[in-house]
Amino acid sequence: MVNRYSDIGNRSNVIEVQKGSGRRWTLERDLDQLKEFSKRDYDAYETIRVVGKNPFLWHDHWPVSDYAKVFECLVLVDEISKEANEVVSKIREFGSEVKNASSSYQTPYVAIHMRIEKDWMIHCKNRERRSNLTNICSSKEEIATRVANIPALKPPTTLYLAVANELLEDDSILNGWKEGMHPVDKKRLGLSKVYKNHSYLIQAAIDYEVCLNADVFVGNSYSTFSSLLVLERTQKIIKTGISHACGNNVRWPSYAYNIEGESGGPQLWMTNLSDSSLQAISYGSNSVSCRIV
Repeated sequence: MVNRYSDIGNRSNVIEVQKGSGRRWTLERDLDQLKEFSKRDYDAYETIRVVGKNPFLWHDHWPVSDYAKVFECLVLVDEISKEANEVVSKIREFGSEVKNASSSYQTPYVAIHMRIEKDWMIHCKNRERRSNLTNICSSKEEIATRVANIPALKPPTTLYLAVANELLEDDSILNGWKEGMHPVDKKRLGLSKVYKNHSYLIQAAIDYEVCLNADVFVGNSYSTFSSLLVLERTQKIIKTGISHACGNNVRWPSYAYNIEGESGGPQLWMTNLSDSSLQAISYGSNSVSCRIV
């Protein structure tokens, strides 16, 4: 039985489970460990802490379809969910202010995972050089141009820019977007204090949930954060009975802004659930498709 962390009575009674240690962690070792677990009484513990290098994301070990099942078992704790809901509410409130007063049309919000911070730009440029590729890095201007060319987006549209503001080179991130597209970030929404109350990882978890619930998500196909989001959004689409987004006006579409798609916009993006490994999700790929197979 899985409980919410807030419902756990004894949080100090924890058992640690060592999982994953790079390429030495094989399917056979995993099966042996499961057999060993079956001999122990884990019901005596309320909390199991999974530890180890890449315990879930080792790309040789988990097929994508199995990893998707893990996501279906995970929920945010109430404390983080409450913060994420507040951000979404602020975005929707901002959208209602920019729409035509006589219109009943709800302004959609597009979440854009803006990987343009200093640390990312250093990393992606080094990777482009090592891999002899040119479509890993994207500037703010390139992202803005491709988002403006998404055919399905009609003004007014709210753009939520998920970015680590403190790592930006300048403060011009809200400038230069197409007319009718209204960008906001956590600072403009007046939510900087909400984020600063938490560690970097919890801030990322809040942004993850905000991006997950966006009408449209746009990210970078070489970002694990973006790739995991697209995996979960793909699962949501599949549950509506749709197996691909090609030419369809689907709910919860996702795009990769680092790859050019239709009409100069970003490439439509669904996770390939038939993939036998997590290589693309863990380390990124330029093989992005609007189909799940």
